[in-house]
Amino acid sequence: MAASELYTKFARVWIPDPEEVWKSAELLKDYKPGDKVLLLHLEDGKDLEYRLDPKTKELPHLRNPDILVGENDLTALSYLHEPAVLHNLRVRFIDSKLIYTYCGIVLVAINPYEQLPIYGEDIINAYSGQNMGDMDPHIFAVAEEAYKQMARDERNQSIIVSGESGAGKTVSAKYAMRYFATVSGSASEANVEEKVLASNPIMESIGNAKTTRNDNSSRFGKYIEIGFDKRYRIIGANMRTYLLEKSRVVFQAEEERNYHIFYQLCASANLPEFKALRLGDANNFHYTNQGGSPVIEGVDDAKEMAHTRQACTLLGISESYQMGIFRILAGILHLGNVVFMSRDSDSCTIPPKHEPLSIFCDLMGVAFEEMSHWLCHRKLATATETYIKPISKLQATNARDALAKHIYAKLFNWIVDHVNQALHSAVKQHSFIGVLDIYGFETFEINSFEQFCINYANEKLQQQFNMHVFKLEQEEYMKEQIPWTLIDFYDNQPCINLIESKLGILDLLDEECKMPKGTDDTWAQKLYNTHLNKCALFEKPRLSNKAFIIQHFADKVEYQCEGFLEKNKDTVFEEQIKVLKSSKFKMLPELFQDDEKAVSPTSATSSGRTPLTRTPSKPTKGRPGQTAKEHKKTVGHQFRNSLHLLMETLNATTPHYVRCIKPNDFKFPFTFDEKRAVQQLRACGVLETIRISAAGFPSRWTYQEFFSRYRVLMKQKDVLSDRKQTCKNVLEKLIVDKDKYQFGKTKIFFRAGQVAYLEKLRADKLRAACIRIQKTIRGWLLRKKYLRMRKAAITVQRYVRGHQARCYAKFLRRTKAATIIQKYWRMYVARRRYKIMRTAAIVLQSYLRGYLARNRYHKILREHKAVIIQKWVRGWLARTYYRRSIHAIIYLQCCFRRMMAKRELKKLKIEARSVERYKKLHIGMENKIMQLQRKVDEQNKDYKCLMEKLTNLEGTYNSETEKLRSDLERLQLSEEEAKIATGRVLSLQEEIAKLRKDLEQTRSEKKSIEEHADRYKQETEQLVSNLKEENTLLKQEKEALNHRIVEQAKEMTETMEKKLVEETKQLELDLNDERLRYQNLLNEFSRLEERYDDLKEEMTLMVNVPKPGHKRTDSTHSSNESEYTFSSEIAETEDIPSRTEEPSEKKVPLDMSLFLKLQKRVTELEQEKQVMQDELDRKEEQVLRSKAKEEERPQIRGAELEYESLKRQELESENKKLKNELNELRKALSEKSSPEVTAPGAPAYRVLMEQLTSVSEELDVRKEEVLILRSQLVSQKEAIQPKNTMTDSTILLEDVQKMKDKGEIAQAYIGLKETNRSSAMDCHELNEDGELLLVYEGLKQANRLLESQLQSQKRSHENEAEALRGEIQSLKEENNRQQQLLAQNLQLPPEARIEASLQHEITRLTNENLDLMEQLEKQDKTVRKLKKQLKVFAKKIGELEVGQMENVSPGQIIDEPIRPVNIPRKEKDFQGMLEYKKEDEQKLVKNLILELKPRGVAVNLIPGLPAYILFMCVRHADYLNDDQKVRSLLTSTINSIKKVLKKRGDDFETVSFWLSNTCRFLHCLKQYSGEEGFMKHNTSRQNEHCLTNFDLAEYRQVLSDLAIQIYQQLVRVLENILQPMIVSGMLEHETIQGVSGVKPTGLRKRTSSIADEGTYTLDSILRQLNSFHSVMCQHGMDPELIKQVVKQMFYIVGAVTLNNLLLRKDMCSWSKGMQIRYNVSQLEEWLRDKNLMNSGAKETLEPLIQAAQLLQVKKKTDDDAEAICSMCNALTTAQIVKVLNLYTPVNEFEERVSVSFIRTIQMRLRDRKDSPQLLMDAKHIFPVTFPFNPSSLALETIQIPASLGLGFISRV
Repeated sequence: MAASELYTKFARVWIPDPEEVWKSAELLKDYKPGDKVLLLHLEDGKDLEYRLDPKTKELPHLRNPDILVGENDLTALSYLHEPAVLHNLRVRFIDSKLIYTYCGIVLVAINPYEQLPIYGEDIINAYSGQNMGDMDPHIFAVAEEAYKQMARDERNQSIIVSGESGAGKTVSAKYAMRYFATVSGSASEANVEEKVLASNPIMESIGNAKTTRNDNSSRFGKYIEIGFDKRYRIIGANMRTYLLEKSRVVFQAEEERNYHIFYQLCASANLPEFKALRLGDANNFHYTNQGGSPVIEGVDDAKEMAHTRQACTLLGISESYQMGIFRILAGILHLGNVVFMSRDSDSCTIPPKHEPLSIFCDLMGVAFEEMSHWLCHRKLATATETYIKPISKLQATNARDALAKHIYAKLFNWIVDHVNQALHSAVKQHSFIGVLDIYGFETFEINSFEQFCINYANEKLQQQFNMHVFKLEQEEYMKEQIPWTLIDFYDNQPCINLIESKLGILDLLDEECKMPKGTDDTWAQKLYNTHLNKCALFEKPRLSNKAFIIQHFADKVEYQCEGFLEKNKDTVFEEQIKVLKSSKFKMLPELFQDDEKAVSPTSATSSGRTPLTRTPSKPTKGRPGQTAKEHKKTVGHQFRNSLHLLMETLNATTPHYVRCIKPNDFKFPFTFDEKRAVQQLRACGVLETIRISAAGFPSRWTYQEFFSRYRVLMKQKDVLSDRKQTCKNVLEKLIVDKDKYQFGKTKIFFRAGQVAYLEKLRADKLRAACIRIQKTIRGWLLRKKYLRMRKAAITVQRYVRGHQARCYAKFLRRTKAATIIQKYWRMYVARRRYKIMRTAAIVLQSYLRGYLARNRYHKILREHKAVIIQKWVRGWLARTYYRRSIHAIIYLQCCFRRMMAKRELKKLKIEARSVERYKKLHIGMENKIMQLQRKVDEQNKDYKCLMEKLTNLEGTYNSETEKLRSDLERLQLSEEEAKIATGRVLSLQEEIAKLRKDLEQTRSEKKSIEEHADRYKQETEQLVSNLKEENTLLKQEKEALNHRIVEQAKEMTETMEKKLVEETKQLELDLNDERLRYQNLLNEFSRLEERYDDLKEEMTLMVNVPKPGHKRTDSTHSSNESEYTFSSEIAETEDIPSRTEEPSEKKVPLDMSLFLKLQKRVTELEQEKQVMQDELDRKEEQVLRSKAKEEERPQIRGAELEYESLKRQELESENKKLKNELNELRKALSEKSSPEVTAPGAPAYRVLMEQLTSVSEELDVRKEEVLILRSQLVSQKEAIQPKNTMTDSTILLEDVQKMKDKGEIAQAYIGLKETNRSSAMDCHELNEDGELLLVYEGLKQANRLLESQLQSQKRSHENEAEALRGEIQSLKEENNRQQQLLAQNLQLPPEARIEASLQHEITRLTNENLDLMEQLEKQDKTVRKLKKQLKVFAKKIGELEVGQMENVSPGQIIDEPIRPVNIPRKEKDFQGMLEYKKEDEQKLVKNLILELKPRGVAVNLIPGLPAYILFMCVRHADYLNDDQKVRSLLTSTINSIKKVLKKRGDDFETVSFWLSNTCRFLHCLKQYSGEEGFMKHNTSRQNEHCLTNFDLAEYRQVLSDLAIQIYQQLVRVLENILQPMIVSGMLEHETIQGVSGVKPTGLRKRTSSIADEGTYTLDSILRQLNSFHSVMCQHGMDPELIKQVVKQMFYIVGAVTLNNLLLRKDMCSWSKGMQIRYNVSQLEEWLRDKNLMNSGAKETLEPLIQAAQLLQVKKKTDDDAEAICSMCNALTTAQIVKVLNLYTPVNEFEERVSVSFIRTIQMRLRDRKDSPQLLMDAKHIFPVTFPFNPSSLALETIQIPASLGLGFISRV
């Protein structure tokens, strides 16, 4: 396709612009050949007519598609030209904040002028081992490529870093060296990589300075060779420097500084050690105040001085030499302050006792007079004589400055030499990587000798670069078998010849320097005469005769001739040098030794200079007079020689190029100046690389990539099985011109623009397909919408018509209803009106009739009241008249009767005076007396009655009187009150009158008040309504406030809960941090321990003959051993006597932790000793008391006991005899000389071992017999005493209760009867009654024995029932477990189900096998026991029959037959301990640990068997109370495990096996420690197995630390296994085929560094995870520990995947996000299958999940930003922004993330407090815990398989 066909409407092009260099525009119409003008539309909205050049008719450059903008490699761009390169760099730098970009083999680095978090150790680890094209461009990728090619090709490498001042060359070189130091490590113990990095602060302080372009500009070039050994570890380094800018020492331009070291010295002048230097502020010195800018913003010179001194110390420069350096530097500063006074025009002088010069002389150790003399004079030598000539003030000043520059240059070289000596290694260098940090092309307004040398060096480097690029292109074409033609590229050899050839510029300059009267002007004339008009690259300025112009590869540069000769000569007066050489300061003369090497401060004897090539150069020998000749070498000559040497070195290596670009001159962060960038791109050769690539076939695709990308352009019939042929067929149809592409062996090569054309075709095809899909979809949607609308319209019509009909019917119903309602309503109204009228009439009538009736009633009532009043008045008047009349009548009667009585009295008085009267009276007196007497009696009786009545009446009267008196008092009070009330009534009447008056007034007031009240009421009602409204509002506000208070309370509660949760999380994090810190310390300790062991091994290898008296201990001895084991050396070797011969007094540094622990242990032992002493005293007191009681008892011994004692002696003699036989057997075994006989498998050996076993068993049986005999003797002794029967029976009953076996009780009973029988017979001889008593007592004892036997049988029955219940429960649990396993297996896939079922079946069979073995052993015991009992019973029966025949007597009552004493033999009961000999310890450790194969143990035996065996051995040693044996065994175990892990530490199965066994061993030590916290889940039998004598808590800590180290080693092993799989399986492999698209790539293919090692998929990762899980389960690892391992594995997978995603722009796309989410779902499914969802593993994948979601979510609006911020809570702000910056559309239909959206995200996340670190720490290991997991396995049931070779261990 012709290029002009691409210039169609809407095509985008680049046009030149004076401000922006290049500006983008869009075609408004198609271009046709012959058009002279292009109509363009600019991005700012303006239209432009762009006129084509009539001569060249070149069309403007086409712009690349947006999908290709921002590529990692500039050569991946379809259109390769300057605007495309500039735009791509700008987009990456400004929009994506990416400072690195590939340009073919060149890394373009743009200085961001900002600290970026992309140089940490995590980034280094991420790039380590990766291919250069796999990751985003980075200086670390270039360093890794160089390191990898050095190891792969065994060829030396070079990294060439160039650029302008301030572009970041030094920083890039520093990061490259840091990368090498980090990934390679040091091969020696001196940490050379740290020294290499430490050389940077030193060289920066003495060689860097602030310029107007850079605050830390390197003013010299350096080439650092980093040497490696055969294992590619750093062994040393060497540095070469070029062209130090000495003029800066004496002169600085405005806003610039001298070298940093001077300002660092001045800033540290207050230090005590610097007082003697007599320094001050930098402004006080002439050499540091000329620039006027003594301080760099953000830099503390005092701190930098401390860093410099630390670096010097690290490099081995002693304090004395450091002070010497600072003394010389201070002298230079004081020298600059020396002032000259003119005496005349040709001479000058220095004032006497001039302070700056005197200080200088004191510091330099020279005489003041000599130095002041030679500063003002010079010596001239002629052929005949020598004379001294004074010099002028200007000449003296120049000489002073020349001396200062010379001293500084010599000091600089001296420091470089000593740095090289410190970096030198005695180990032979195998290869090296050189890092060249050299100045880039420079052009200023005034260019002098320095710029000329710099540009000369850049010409040489550019030539080498062009040749290398051309060579690579040629090799690529030849490799792919593509015909190629010679590409025309710029050759700068003519320019180099102009400078360095014979009669070149440098040659003429040296010649002019040799001339006595040579000047810059004469040299310029020679240049004009030699090269002007003869060389096209040399020109003369029009207006100057003291300058010349050279056409360099980058630009034309005008050089001013002034100063060239002086700078090239670099002259200094010899007399001044001689004065300095005669200095008393020893270091100063060393600086001027040209032939002899200066004394090394590090006491190194070699020069420290490593050869540049593999053939070492011969050292030059010092010759007399060489110094003078060396002085005659010019600077240009020296620079040319060193540059030639550098080029030879670079040509002998594989170069890697880093081009540093300075984006702007103002040091603004992330600001891109297009003009400055283009200048540097042209100068550094990047555009030349682009031009060379564009001249050939810049775009390259593999056939598979091409097929995947452009499959859409192919038809189904075009797709063949052969991808190569398919691609050929398609390309022939798509591109007609065959010159536009070439087919290689593995790639397709395209010329510039063809990929863009193919992308256009692909986009058009996809667009057409999209339009067709959209058309179909839209038609389907519209048709569906139409049908839906039609159906809706019909439905609406139906419902509307129905609604209308219903409305009409409703209207009719309403009309009828209205009529009816009206009828009834009218009737109702009429009836209601009638009823109202009727009710009103009735009411009126009722009220009227009531009124009349009330009037009539009132009238009658008044008449009735009047009659009553009349009646009462008339009655009162009548009664008043009657009472008056009666009173008058009674008064009259009283007066009359008084008169009559007076008359009768007179008569009586007269009669009484006469006798007759008496007589008359006396006549009837007697009768009367009698009558009176009777009457008196009657009256007396009546009187008595009356008296009684009177008494009663008096009582009544008195009570009544009291009542009346009280009533009277009350009435009096009432009367008084009535009086008072009467008075009050009167006053009240008066008041009433007043009140009536007031009432009138009040009524008038009331009216006014009522009126006021009405108004007030209205106002009040208004106020109340207002108040109600306000109350309502207040209620609402109250409710709102209450609601708000509730919400605030909720918020506060939630806040407190969150705060509590956060604090809890923080505490957990702190705990985890502490745990992680401790485990990291353990890891570091183990690493140092391994390093120590390696060093010891190296020392052992280096020293062939060991020193006498010294024996090397095992290298695996750790500090744990030194802390917790006190005699571990005994366990390490069998040669104890030789160990004791070692000198004991060794000066070992005191371990304070060990000392404190020993002190603590001593205190504990003292306390234990005191407790034991108290216990001993108490025991002694008890023994004394028991002895006193025994002495009080009558000791009666019968003749029968002698027989028992004889039998006991006989048994003891048999026991001794058996022991002797046993010793003889052992001795015979040990003395056998034939190895065949004594071999473990020999028949004789087996026979002897069987005999030995049987004898041992017999010995145990005999021991038990002796014990039973003793118990029976005691019982028989007590049975002899017949009187103390109750006491004896009690003692006997206690003895019987001690006998556990039924056989023992029976035998004891028989023996008792026999004893009783014999004693009864003896007693019968003495007394028959005694015999009967004894028989009675025996019967009682027999009854008690039978009762105890029945109780024991009952207990045994209950125990059996309990055992059966436990067995039923275990069977139920087993059934449930089987059902769970069956359910789990049914959920598994078929393959995993089969594997799980097999594994389960193996485990089940193993357990059944063990159970059967236990049952078999028990049955064997039972059979043997029954056989013995059968023999005993048969013997008893026989003896019983004999006894009956012998003892039948008619005169005797026989209760029991006479039976002899029989001793039962108890079967052996194992105690869960293993016994071994001390000398077999090494064999035990060897067979059980060192030579054990985990696979066989895991498959065939119970999990954790080695741990159980070791613990059972420890139990036996504890049982024996053998402290030495316990410590030796534990120490040997720990050291042996370390040995195994060191030897096979990269085998996951081995590490997993020993992690499981170490944890099990640790759990056993806890479970059987005797501590209550660990004994909760133990059985009673397990509690009996607890340790009794030793507290092994310290060893538990050691084992815990060992388990942590093993866990960390396990994590490292699985990380090494998973690491190669993760990126390929999680990112690169397309699990969902066809989703991802392949974009065009550049020269950096992913196979550039290493060959394809096989592609891993997600299934590979899942299979590996299954393998890990199955191995850990087979080894019986704790479930909690398995969860932690799985969590760590998933963290590694997530971290590595996310880190690679963050460093790979090609992976940040929507389709890749879908792939990642699918892969994560597969991992989660794996967790569900393994029941590990609660392990926390899923949470570790959360950052990766959120990153994948971030790739897929919408990224446009503010709502999207808010959603992203809330969604990505597990990602840091830096990670979110990085993903958004890296997001790359795979197709044109996707859109890039705008810069404004990214800024919105940053603004929303600015308050989030998270780590600024970009990458996750893939090396992070979560702190591990070992939850206590007790074992239910009984130790006494464990069998030791013969396959372990532990026959020397016996069960106890």
